[in-house]
Amino acid sequence: MKCLASTTANGLALGLLLLAELVPGALAVPKTPWARERAGGRGRKIYNRDLIRRAANSTGECDIVGAKDVNAPKDNIWGGLTTEEAVSVTAWLFSQPDLNLTASENATSWDNTLQLVELNHPNKTDALAYIDGSAAPPARYAHAIISHGSSDEAYFQDILVGPLPVVNGTTKWEPLEYPYTRKTEGKVRNLGADDDFLYDEWHAWVGSLVADITLDLWNGTALGLANDTLTIWGIDPLYQDGDGRIKRWDTFFSIADSIFDTGSITPMGLFFMSDVTGRNVSDWTLDGWYYNGVFYESTDDFRSAFWGGEVEKLGGNFDGPWAWTDQRGPVPRFDERAPPVEVTPQGARYAVDQERKYVEWMGWSFYIGFTRDTGMALYDIRLKGQRILYELGLQEALAHYAGSDPTQSHTAYLDTFYGFGPYAFELVKGYDCPAYATYLNTSFYVAETTHTHLNSICVFESLADYPMMRHSAADYVAVSKNVLLTVRSVSTVGNYDYMFSYTFHMDGTLGVEVRASGYIQAAFYAKNEDYGFHIHDFLSGSMHDHVLNFKADFDILGTNNTVQTMDVVPVTTAYPWSNGKVFNTMQVQRKFLENENHGRFNWGYNGQQQVLVVNQEERNRYGELRGYRVLPGNGGTAHLTVLDSTVIKNSARWAEFDVSVSKRKDTEPRSAHPYNNQDTPNPPINFAEFFDGESLNQTDLVLWLNLGMHHVPNTADLPNTVFTTAHSGLYFTPVNYFNQGINIETVNMVRIDYTAIAATEVLLFGSDNQTCALDYEPHSPDLWEYHGDVIVRKLPYEPDDAYRGTIVVG
Repeated sequence: MKCLASTTANGLALGLLLLAELVPGALAVPKTPWARERAGGRGRKIYNRDLIRRAANSTGECDIVGAKDVNAPKDNIWGGLTTEEAVSVTAWLFSQPDLNLTASENATSWDNTLQLVELNHPNKTDALAYIDGSAAPPARYAHAIISHGSSDEAYFQDILVGPLPVVNGTTKWEPLEYPYTRKTEGKVRNLGADDDFLYDEWHAWVGSLVADITLDLWNGTALGLANDTLTIWGIDPLYQDGDGRIKRWDTFFSIADSIFDTGSITPMGLFFMSDVTGRNVSDWTLDGWYYNGVFYESTDDFRSAFWGGEVEKLGGNFDGPWAWTDQRGPVPRFDERAPPVEVTPQGARYAVDQERKYVEWMGWSFYIGFTRDTGMALYDIRLKGQRILYELGLQEALAHYAGSDPTQSHTAYLDTFYGFGPYAFELVKGYDCPAYATYLNTSFYVAETTHTHLNSICVFESLADYPMMRHSAADYVAVSKNVLLTVRSVSTVGNYDYMFSYTFHMDGTLGVEVRASGYIQAAFYAKNEDYGFHIHDFLSGSMHDHVLNFKADFDILGTNNTVQTMDVVPVTTAYPWSNGKVFNTMQVQRKFLENENHGRFNWGYNGQQQVLVVNQEERNRYGELRGYRVLPGNGGTAHLTVLDSTVIKNSARWAEFDVSVSKRKDTEPRSAHPYNNQDTPNPPINFAEFFDGESLNQTDLVLWLNLGMHHVPNTADLPNTVFTTAHSGLYFTPVNYFNQGINIETVNMVRIDYTAIAATEVLLFGSDNQTCALDYEPHSPDLWEYHGDVIVRKLPYEPDDAYRGTIVVG
């Protein structure tokens, strides 16, 4: 497809010139006395319109290239283990007799297995000496997780392995506990050690007890057989009672008979409770049933009531076109035509070091890190060479449900248990990100295999749908284009697709954005009107809170910072010139957060509070503290509605406030642990314990910030929730950091001077003013190139055949 693409503001300029010619005076709009005085005034230098038209009709060649190459100034010390490191650590761990490891493909639930091997990120105190100075890179260590299944008390253990490279006699392993508030040699109990038995046998046994009932209700069974039409799954986390008992509620779902992933919206409304305390499965008990608002203490009680005619029989929810995401319904007029597509007529205007995952754009620079637990994060974020943030990334995501039935009321997913990294699948070009974006791969290591997701991070420049700056006056109009750089990944954790975007702006603003789509987890509609809408035949849109916690480690002109709040407040006051007359007006009131006792709060009423991260030792030329403001962005933010949750107890104390500010410590690198759901009363990381009264005055600070949504699904969430409104964001924007707005530095602006008759001058400030022929297919990227996992086995590893056993899942 051959197109002409303007690379300038000429299109805008020509349009305004034509408007001025056709409608004299249309652009002259005196608005104030001084504007009217200037409007009739000074002479104008005439911009040659013929020259403009010739430029617009030129057909030079566009130099369409990808991201420019750049060499990162330092190694990416957050980027992950190399293949050689992962292989050597794995082999070394399997050679340690005290660990007694069994290869995952041969292991049973009663074996010890290696769950994870990844880079243990260096402490910030060690990293700064390298990235800011001439010190050697910090010593590298691997973080591994061992599942100890060979014990009556199964547990996970975090260990540290190093230093790397592996050298026999030098390398050692030790329990990793310094980053956690609970000091138990990195150990946390494993409540799912016998999940294979649970799903393969226990659920099938329970299903067999009521097979005649499920046949009567839905003509289906859940017997663990290939021809089952029902399946069973339940709450997360398991309910951890105060008496030490571990209990779970499970419910029946119909199995989809299509390709579509509709399982979470086909609940059938029958629930049962099991006591699954301990590893002796013969001691497990079935402790009750719940159906249509009635609890039955035993299977016999339920069966007796059902076959005695005492149970009102309800229908079920089944897969069908109503739940499918394929197009259906009348096509809107003109929709079959290709939608607008943005292009980069002269190629990428940013540079990427692919190997080190380092990016430079318009004065910004940063490194990209990636982990199994939290997916993508950014490090050493600098503007004009000065670090703004040392680290910015997701910590944990909570989806806390509520309902009158026992599964909705007991469900509060902590998603790093499943991990965002394993589910950061390949992005769809032209849909998730522009086809012209730069795509990066990500890898994670589990069960002695390295998984690589191709094209799972995208970097692209785009034009916002509004200008960065504009002003119209009596004799000129000035407008700047609003160009931004986005770094994006999407993780599909269970039924939800989370889109994470970091946006860099030319005015010095940095945005953090989360959007949610995918299938909701719905409830069966029966006596639960107070918990959501009735959205399908027997379906309720189960209410829930999404709360996603981010770590923002600010370094504003150094590591010693302070948080200042500035409130806009109503006041009644008199002034020296007012002769005693009192004015009802407003002022700003400023204060510093002195210590961690005051470090947790919510955004102020009516948006009247500003939160600033400043350096009290750095002022601009006017004496104002230089800093960055943190403020809610499009879609707002959210903290958890539930107070002192019965379900998650101490495992998500980070979700209680919009903003938490703590003193940064090497011993507090994360607000959550992926196994916090395994011991909710006493989790490995209890975030509340971070706040012990330490001074926040001119010290290294971390802001823990929550994004999220209060979601009460309605019929518009079927078949899928849309990114449009399931959206939350934050902005970090300079406040007195520069002596004026740096948006003025872009050349992608125009000033058009005019009189009542015509435009008299068009200033483009050096932006490219050519138009070129562009050969592209903007709406048709080659979607047949899409892949799934690339899996490479690492044990045993054969260096001469590094990709032995490689599986490409298309």
